[in-house]
Amino acid sequence: MTSHSEPIIIGFLCNWCSYTGADLAGAARLQYPPNLRPIRVMCTGMVHPNLVMEAFYQGADGVIIMGCHPGECKYKNGNEKALARVEVLALELAGVGINPKRLALEWISSAEASVFARVITHFTHQIQKLGPHDLRKYGVINEQRKHD
Repeated sequence: MTSHSEPIIIGFLCNWCSYTGADLAGAARLQYPPNLRPIRVMCTGMVHPNLVMEAFYQGADGVIIMGCHPGECKYKNGNEKALARVEVLALELAGVGINPKRLALEWISSAEASVFARVITHFTHQIQKLGPHDLRKYGVINEQRKHD
């Protein structure tokens, strides 16, 4: 992991809700930390656990998955699938020495620009308090690459 003072946060944002909320936050010029690297996905249910783990293997300090509120998923139950995956991922992260608080799942609608800004600000501060992580000290990156 490179030495950097600001955390790198990867965000998987639902195209229909949270990505649109992020766009609205930008249009409204709401202030929030610039640490988020957003990745637009059609649905949070499509975010495979391997993508989340790869983000950490590549040096992300935190990962946040943001989708539609329960009951409002365009794909019916994608956000429920995302919730189940995040619960399992928290256990997997702990197993490889990554604090599960580095992973978050949030529900943000397309009209909740101020909520988006507040959530990103809070999560960024949480990751800053945890500090950078380095999977190499656990040997995870090297072991993972041997099996690929």
